[in-house]
Amino acid sequence: MSRPGSALVVLAAFVIILFPSTASAHVTVSPGTAEPGGFARVVFRVPNERADASTTRLEVSFPADHRFGSVSVQPVPGWTATTSKEKPATPAESGEHASGEVVTGIVWEGGAIQPGQFQEFGVSMGRLPKTNTKLVFKAVQTYSSGEVVRWIDVQQDGGPRPEHPAPTLSVAAAPVAAAPAAPAAGTDTLGRVLGGAGLLAGLIALWLAVTARRRPIAPAESVAAQAEPTANEPVRI
Repeated sequence: MSRPGSALVVLAAFVIILFPSTASAHVTVSPGTAEPGGFARVVFRVPNERADASTTRLEVSFPADHRFGSVSVQPVPGWTATTSKEKPATPAESGEHASGEVVTGIVWEGGAIQPGQFQEFGVSMGRLPKTNTKLVFKAVQTYSSGEVVRWIDVQQDGGPRPEHPAPTLSVAAAPVAAAPAAPAAGTDTLGRVLGGAGLLAGLIALWLAVTARRRPIAPAESVAAQAEPTANEPVRI
């Protein structure tokens, strides 16, 4: 490779390291899935993508097609969370009690996410929809330089990944584990036959051992007397 070509490769690698693409670091919600009909504890993870500014504000809008009657915010040192609410046409269910208000969004501000760092903002919310669906939480990130990045693009099924995807929570039931397959009739019969044969062989071996123990054993003196001739008995040659 020529020297100009080598220089271009090194320069490209240097640019990738210092200025990572926005697709590799964006505002997300974690975990990305939750069980239908219950409560979920999620975190909004916010990375700082700028080398010369800090993130000073995060605004998250809750999905308009499903409002939550119960939302709790986890305290984050240095940050103040403000929850916005409204009264819906029909009260939302919050656990076993009906709530007269629903949450429309949360704003975190007052703190700072320095360059090269990220911050997580925890939220507990419920109840989730009872059917499988996707909940989109559009987020707006503000930097100390005045720059505003809107993470509001909705990912379409089968479509390309948007440049600024909105945090999305998939509501789906966990897959049910498949029941073990029943053994075939022939295999089950053969197993029973082999098992019975093994049991019978064990019983026979046990009976032989017990019978052997019950046989009388000649005294040692009698055996010796039969083996050695007496003094009066002539020895046959």
